[in-house]
Amino acid sequence: MRFVSWNVNGIRACVNKGFVESFESLDADIFALQESKMQKDQLVLDTPGYHQYWNYAVKKGYSGTAVFTKKEPVKVINGMGIERHDQEGRMITLDMGDFYFVCVYVPNSQNELKRLEYRMDWEDCFREYLLGLKKEKPVIVCGDMNVAHNEIDLKNPATNHESAGFSDEEREKFGMLLEAGFTDSFRFKYPDLEDAYSWWSYRTKARERNAGWRIDYFLVSNEIADKIVDAKIHSEILGSDHCPVEVELDI
Repeated sequence: MRFVSWNVNGIRACVNKGFVESFESLDADIFALQESKMQKDQLVLDTPGYHQYWNYAVKKGYSGTAVFTKKEPVKVINGMGIERHDQEGRMITLDMGDFYFVCVYVPNSQNELKRLEYRMDWEDCFREYLLGLKKEKPVIVCGDMNVAHNEIDLKNPATNHESAGFSDEEREKFGMLLEAGFTDSFRFKYPDLEDAYSWWSYRTKARERNAGWRIDYFLVSNEIADKIVDAKIHSEILGSDHCPVEVELDI
C-alpha cells in the first residue's frame, strides 16, 4: 500500500497551484492533508474512488486536517478526546481493520518558543494516545510534526538550536515517541542521506537554494518496520511551502 502526506498550507490556494493533478499522479491508497485552513463547505473536492474525512479548526482559516482513502475505514475519530487539544482540527484517526492510520498536524512552538509549554503538553498527550492505539494493532502516523529530529534534518542546524522546530525540548519529545516503539520510515531506508527536506521558508528563496527542513514524517509501529518497502520526499512537487512525503508498506 502507498501512503502520502502533505501539508498544503491552505487547500483552497493549493488547488489553484496544481493540487488535483499532484493528487491524481501520486495515486495513494491513503492521502493525508495538514493545514487545510478551511471550514466545511468552503471547498468541494472531487476525488473519485476516495472517501473523504475532514477535521476543521474552530478558528476559521486555521490549521485543519483531512484524509482521503480508497478503502472505507471501520471507524473515524477526530482529535484525541482531550478538549484543550481538540479545538484546532489537528488529528484524524482511521481504523482500517488491520491497522490504525493517524494524520496529525503538530502545533508550532512559534517565534521565541512562546507556545512551547503548550506544545510539550500536547506532545505527551499525543504519545499516550498513540500508545493506546498501538496496544490494539499496528499504527501508521503521518503528518507535519514541526520538528527536525537531528542535525542532518535541516540545512543550518548551528544557528537554529533555539528556533521553533529544532529546540532541544521538541527534539527530545520526538525522540521519546520513537523510543516508545515507532520507526521513522525515511531514516529507516536512508539513514545518512543529506539535503533531504520537506519544508522551505518562503523567505530568501530557500527552496531554490534547498535550505530546508525535514519536518514531515511517516512513522510506523516497530513491529511493522520490516514492511517498509520505500520512503520518498517529493521535492519536485510544488504548490505549498511543504512537499508531499510518501511511504510504501507491504501490508
